Amino acid sequence: MKRILLILIVALPFAAQAQHFELGAMVGISNYQGDLAPESLGPKFKQTHASFGGFLRYNINNYVAARFNVFYGTISGDDANAATQERRDRNLSYKSGVLEFGVTGEFNILGYQPYNLERVFSPYLFAGVALFRHNPKAFIDGAWVELQPLGTEGQGLASSSEPLYNLTQFAIPFGAGVKYAINDAWNVGLEVGMRATFTDYLDDVSTNYPDAAALLAERGELAVALSNRSGVAREPGDGRGDPARNDWYFMGGITISYNFMDNGLVGFRSKNRRRNGCQTF
Repeated sequence: MKRILLILIVALPFAAQAQHFELGAMVGISNYQGDLAPESLGPKFKQTHASFGGFLRYNINNYVAARFNVFYGTISGDDANAATQERRDRNLSYKSGVLEFGVTGEFNILGYQPYNLERVFSPYLFAGVALFRHNPKAFIDGAWVELQPLGTEGQGLASSSEPLYNLTQFAIPFGAGVKYAINDAWNVGLEVGMRATFTDYLDDVSTNYPDAAALLAERGELAVALSNRSGVAREPGDGRGDPARNDWYFMGGITISYNFMDNGLVGFRSKNRRRNGCQTF
């Protein structure tokens, strides 16, 4: 028992060095993949928007960390950027904000420890779960109009068994990044993350055109106008989207974070090099 206590007493300072919190922010870009996403990368860059957010990271040891984040980004799609004339003739478009609350686990491939600048650089992998809120809108007659309440594919109509889709959804975030310790206190990094969602309605497009007469009777002219923007009459059941694949969205950017470590060693490399020799990468 005495030996166990002695080991714990000796190991405690090292455990304290390894475990610490970080508070940080990310500024970057966001995009999406779905029914209104163009096939080629060139036009897709036109639908890239700014994203930003903050996170709290708990470093369990040199290799494993847990993170809670709140990120916000904008996603959009436009048939005008499509590669095929058929898609361009469909003439649908949308824009949506995405507010995400996520919890992820991280694995530092090389090990990462800013304490005393022991391990100052590492790539990392991450995966977890996220809850997000989206709200697709379309621009018509000089205004942005929320699409979900209109049921543009007949959702929620008396003649339909399909309810309106939920604007709050779950996603699986995963991706990779790199981090670098400027000194004991500050870290910078670069991260790219994908989000696999459980919905095909990020863009309000998934299945078929509805019965226009029923949509007009229950939701009005605006719903009909935003359901079919091709200028050609569509029969109920004609394909409007591809329900076989759910939508994705992406967020990534530059991160900066502050380490909460009461180690008395918040210094730069020159100081630590003189005191401890070369750092470990």
